[in-house]
Amino acid sequence: MVRVTDWPILSPLSDEQKRQLLALARRRTFARGEVVVHRDDTADTLHLVRSGCLAVRVLTPVGDIATLALVGPGGTFGELGLVRSAHLRSATIQALEPSETHVLRRATFDELRRTHPAIDTVLVHILAERVADLTDRLVDALYTPAPRRVTALIGALADRYRDGAGTATIPLTQDDLASLAGTSRLTVSRVLRDMRARGEVDVRRGKLIVTTPG
Repeated sequence: MVRVTDWPILSPLSDEQKRQLLALARRRTFARGEVVVHRDDTADTLHLVRSGCLAVRVLTPVGDIATLALVGPGGTFGELGLVRSAHLRSATIQALEPSETHVLRRATFDELRRTHPAIDTVLVHILAERVADLTDRLVDALYTPAPRRVTALIGALADRYRDGAGTATIPLTQDDLASLAGTSRLTVSRVLRDMRARGEVDVRRGKLIVTTPG
C-alpha cells in the first residue's frame, strides 16, 4: 500500500496539501481483468495507483493486443491524455490483479497545475523518463537476442514482486511477457521451459512463480 507521500507527481506538495488533494479524489477499485479505460476514450481523469498492477495495452496494426508497460503502486496513468490537445486516451488500461486508484478529475488537476507550477516540471520529468524507457526497449528489441530479453524481464519483474520469503508471484500470462519483451509467445515458452527444468520457476495459469532468490 502506498503512503500519500509516495506519488512522484505530487512531490511539490506538502503532506497536508496531498491529504487535502486526495480528499477531493474519488477512490476506485478494480477486479482482476477489469478494463479501467479504453483507448480513444475521453481523457478527463488522472489515476494515482494505490495498490495492485495494471497493464498499458494497445492494438497493433495486425489486430494483436500488445502490453507496453505495467503500472503499480506509486505510479500514475492518464496524465498524458490531460495534456494532449486531442484529450483522448492513448492506450487501454486493464487491471492484472485487484487494484485501487485515487482518481482526480481534469478540473482538479488543472487547478493543481495552476496553483503549483512545479507540478508541470515533475510531469515533464515523468514523461521524459517514459520516452527514455521506450527508447531503451527499442534498442533492446533491435540488438538484444529475444531469449536474453525475456530472461532479463522475468528477473526485473521478480525483483518487483518478490515477497519476504524470496518468492515472486508475477501476475502475467506468457502472452503478456511476450508483449513486454517484444518477442513471440513461443520464445517465452522456450525460456520458461529451460528455467523450469533448472527449478527456477513454476508456471501456473495466468501467473509465473519465481522461486530463485534475487
